[in-house]
Amino acid sequence: MAPVDLRSDTVTKPSDAMRRAMAAAEVGDDGFGDDPTVRRLEEAFAARVGKEAALFVPSGVMANQIALRLLGRPGTRVLVGAQQHIVTYEQGAAGMNASSQLHLVADVDGTLDPAEVALQVEAAEHHWAPCSAVFVENTHMPTCGSPWPLERLQAVAAVGLPMHLDGARLFNAEVATGVPAAAYSSCATTVMCCLSKGLGAPIGSLLASTADLIAAARDERKRFGGTMRQVGVLAAPGLLALANVERLADDHRRARRLAEAAAERWPGSVDPGRVRTNIVVLEHQQPGAVVTHFEAHDVWATTLGPRAVRLVTHLDVDDAGIERACIAMATAP
Repeated sequence: MAPVDLRSDTVTKPSDAMRRAMAAAEVGDDGFGDDPTVRRLEEAFAARVGKEAALFVPSGVMANQIALRLLGRPGTRVLVGAQQHIVTYEQGAAGMNASSQLHLVADVDGTLDPAEVALQVEAAEHHWAPCSAVFVENTHMPTCGSPWPLERLQAVAAVGLPMHLDGARLFNAEVATGVPAAAYSSCATTVMCCLSKGLGAPIGSLLASTADLIAAARDERKRFGGTMRQVGVLAAPGLLALANVERLADDHRRARRLAEAAAERWPGSVDPGRVRTNIVVLEHQQPGAVVTHFEAHDVWATTLGPRAVRLVTHLDVDDAGIERACIAMATAP
């Protein structure tokens, strides 16, 4: 019996339909803008999020770092939540790739306080470095994949800073809240989404914005070594991934089941009411021991921090797999 792999929603295998699409993909040299399948994917994503243009890149990290280069002016601060992916899970890339500096603000509930953002902008009048942009993450992974309320995001945008929306799991937010991805994206100057998280594509993310900024993003992609050639073979499954959004509701339901089992085994470790998408982050004093216990029962999980275990549902884990994980959880230390 195959292990129940809950380490991440990036572990999904491409479907047979995706593999056929890869084999049949029409290709060209994307470095010259000649790959027709890539162009179709970029156009489809830009339309889906309400932007003029989009750029296909290998990873969400690259997309975030390109956005930082585009929006973070040298000698300025970029406001960002203290727990966001660009701060904690990108190997310090921001410090190497940008001439701006990250200024961390509280994101305990997964969102930023618009008043705090406004205060940081005002601080430029008092000898602080000015702010050039604000970065937000929706869904917010460390807080059990919390989706932003649209009104809160609009209030942050209303402060007036250019915004980058790290929407690695933006479509999870769309399905959980009923707010269209384009409505979220309307608040942002740039928006990123991963096709390899939950949607089933084997690789790839997209960055969308105005046509001018995406033209500049193509230059930044080349500087990062991210220009690809006959990459329509990877864009083809991305097109199918964009048609796979509605099924994310199944992942959300299964994550809630895991959260309920965790709350029963370790009261106070997680609030199931906060688990609205596909991520369960539970607090435990010995996360490594929990992961080891799971492995002994053919359930794979990962640690997220010194006192945190993460479980992520996705299309390759069905209801039976979730029940196997719950059974393993019942006897965990």
